Amino acid sequence: MNSLYGELAALVTAVCWTYNSIAFSHAGRRVGSATVNHVRLWVALAALLPIHLVAHGSLLASGLGWQATAWLALSGIVGYVVGDAFLFEAFVLIGARLSMLLMLLAPIFSSILARIFLGERLNSREMSAILIAVAGIGIVIASTRSGDGAPRRNFRIGLLLGIGGAAGQAGGLLLSKLGMMAGASPIAANQVRVVAALAVLTPYFLLRGRLGSDMRKMRDHRALVDITSGAMVGPVLGVILSLVAIRHAHIGIASTLMSLSPVLLLPISRYLFNEHISMRAVTGTIIALAGSAMLFF
Repeated sequence: MNSLYGELAALVTAVCWTYNSIAFSHAGRRVGSATVNHVRLWVALAALLPIHLVAHGSLLASGLGWQATAWLALSGIVGYVVGDAFLFEAFVLIGARLSMLLMLLAPIFSSILARIFLGERLNSREMSAILIAVAGIGIVIASTRSGDGAPRRNFRIGLLLGIGGAAGQAGGLLLSKLGMMAGASPIAANQVRVVAALAVLTPYFLLRGRLGSDMRKMRDHRALVDITSGAMVGPVLGVILSLVAIRHAHIGIASTLMSLSPVLLLPISRYLFNEHISMRAVTGTIIALAGSAMLFF
């Protein structure tokens, strides 16, 4: 039952990240993606303070012990800072479509890291299900039309950054699970991760002169609404659910289910934005859903 609980949490996480991607995309077109990625963490921290107060009786996570705090802080830096930085730069160099394809390595990296450091073993059915789901998601992303391109000299760097983004996501999940195994709840774990990321990013943005300018861009009320709602659903609710997922299920399985966002975006793109959906994308969706369904049995 605990495993099923974690898998369901991972599936809802994918739904959260689907909305998160739409909201942040809208905001990014108005104020820039770098500003969105910076401000979202401040919004997330502001939301996590009262949530932690209600759940644990204090505004800030405390009494976790140095080991749990260290794992979670490192997780925030690896996931929110390093992994996201690699991924966003990959978007610039090789485009969103190829970058998302490379992010499909995250469930594979997660399974390998969990096997090495946590001793988590997947049986042949679970491994087959992960590969089927990843293949289906890959077909969906590969079938998506994109005008993104990359100069040849930047292509290899972009590929390495995309792989680094996938490794950062996998590493962040592993470190988060280690922190929770040392006694942290998902809510406290997420708060520590966000604080650690801001502790690294804030001095950087101050030195670059970006802190004040990013905050002034929030005079764009539409962008502020999109960032706020995206942060509440993504870095707050979505990340908490992702931590619940890896706490109760194997990291490789949870990571695969959380990667379903491109599949879930298809009906939204078709019926909300009237975009054409190819038969190849539909086929990939069916394959991805079949592989995901196998993880629940």
